[in-house]
Amino acid sequence: MKRLERIVLPLFLGAVLLLLWHVAVRVTGTRIFPSPTDVLRGMATLMERGILWSYIRDSLFRVGTGYGLAVIIGIPLGICLGWYPQLGAAANPVIQMLRPISPLAWMPLAVIWFGVSNAAPIFLIFLASLFPLLVAAMHGVRNVPPMYLQAGRNFGLTASQLMRRVVFPALLPRILVALRIAFGIAWIVLVASEMIAVDSGLGYLIIDARNAGRRYDLVVGGMLIIGLLGLAFDVLFRLAERIRSVEWAFRD
Repeated sequence: MKRLERIVLPLFLGAVLLLLWHVAVRVTGTRIFPSPTDVLRGMATLMERGILWSYIRDSLFRVGTGYGLAVIIGIPLGICLGWYPQLGAAANPVIQMLRPISPLAWMPLAVIWFGVSNAAPIFLIFLASLFPLLVAAMHGVRNVPPMYLQAGRNFGLTASQLMRRVVFPALLPRILVALRIAFGIAWIVLVASEMIAVDSGLGYLIIDARNAGRRYDLVVGGMLIIGLLGLAFDVLFRLAERIRSVEWAFRD
């Protein structure tokens, strides 16, 4: 029953919001803000022309590449900095100095370095994702209960075995949360960077539709697609939290 409620209630609320949106547009008689049917027609036109799918593909490629690089680099580096306290203490001032800088503040430099190309948004997405993963991994290793480490050593585990059988399982729930947070940030930065640094993608669709003919039906449609894709990825991350080895950390 609870599982049914989790599906039916959000769908019902979504339908109510769509109805309110449609009624508000009709009652006010606005010619600027589109109705749901206007948005649907605009998106259908883009799909027929093959533009929408190519924009979605480009956006997914950029966020997947930048986010993937951050995962590959950030998590191992964070584990290393957490495992070796002296190294972590040396790197921490640099991390804490760079971490508060908005990734979008790097956009002018990214455009200068990489030009109007995929490399610019990928670089910004990488920066946006890197620090949440790096810090989570670093602090996760440091917060492993010492008794777990001592017990592993008492059983004769080597450093690599201790990392694989004790540290990483204890760290994994924290990493999953960081992955979810980092992807949310990366998705936001993707859209913002595509409005400036490239000439394709969902972010570019929104700004181009606004500037070229004030197609607000396409603007709102692009926003809805961004939100729906974000929801889909969030569901996938939540499903990962049900893996048996980490489920204990996410129980209510």
